[in-house]
Amino acid sequence: MNSRRRFLKQSAAALAWAGGGSLLAGLTDLDWPGGIRRAWAGDETVITILHTNDVHSRIDPFPEGKGRNAGLGGASRRATLVRRIRAQSPHTLLVDGGDVFQGTPYFNLYHGEVDFRVMSALGYTAMTIGNHEFDAGLDGLAAAAEHADFDLLSANYDFRGTRLADRVRPYTLREVGGYRVGLFGLGVALEGLVAAPLCRGVTYSDPVAAARRMTELLRTEKRCDLVVCLSHLGNRGYAGHPGEQDVARQVSGIDLIVGGHSHTFMDEPTRVRHGSRETLVFQVGWAGINLGRVDFHMQRGEVREARAAAIPLRLREDEGAAA
Repeated sequence: MNSRRRFLKQSAAALAWAGGGSLLAGLTDLDWPGGIRRAWAGDETVITILHTNDVHSRIDPFPEGKGRNAGLGGASRRATLVRRIRAQSPHTLLVDGGDVFQGTPYFNLYHGEVDFRVMSALGYTAMTIGNHEFDAGLDGLAAAAEHADFDLLSANYDFRGTRLADRVRPYTLREVGGYRVGLFGLGVALEGLVAAPLCRGVTYSDPVAAARRMTELLRTEKRCDLVVCLSHLGNRGYAGHPGEQDVARQVSGIDLIVGGHSHTFMDEPTRVRHGSRETLVFQVGWAGINLGRVDFHMQRGEVREARAAAIPLRLREDEGAAA
């Protein structure tokens, strides 16, 4: 027990340090040419959505050395980068596309508590429920959720009758820069992915129908200016079930689908047109290697422009030498 408390204190100290840590490679690229500074002219406002997916309990960066992922990722670097972007673009939300759990000894030992503490320290707004969030069972997820200072979202998982009935919500609302942003979650079909005892009492339903229902609710009743879907369906779906590209094509009114489950590395989002409106679909791989950024330029209640990039988290050369 003492070693567990000591570990949690060390994790918190590392995150506190990260807020003032050294900058990451390529941060000057975040100053979009003519972007953020231009956005404050007139009545235009920029709303920035930062996103991760399939982090899989990768609190630490990959070790330096050989391999495709060597030296990449890490919660401390993500904290530094998020802090920098928030200082540059104050109307910022940080979200996740699911599968925060499972993949390193951090999860094996602490069953999601550390992961949710880290996300809370970074100021996440919301995440959707991925299939690996069930790996410690509903009791384990409920226990970890006590350390989550952000919303858990799913519009197509029904948790009624379980310990999570009052904790997992279909959607949430945020007022950002004078605009209303609605966020909702979607999850992959659980059969064949999650052992039945781990998700007993949870019912899955068609994500496309759920997306239509949520989009209509958020656009019409809740009067949202921006609608964001946090999805763990997979870019092209899973085992014949709909994926994020299917939702984007079949449901109009969603501005951004933050994807997950398929670990798809995208340098920029897919854009699906619906008349004068478009839906962006964006995933940034896995393990916290990249941070996704989407800037929505808002004017008089509408999206005038959306710009996006996947930003790799890696050490600067001089920082690596100093270490």
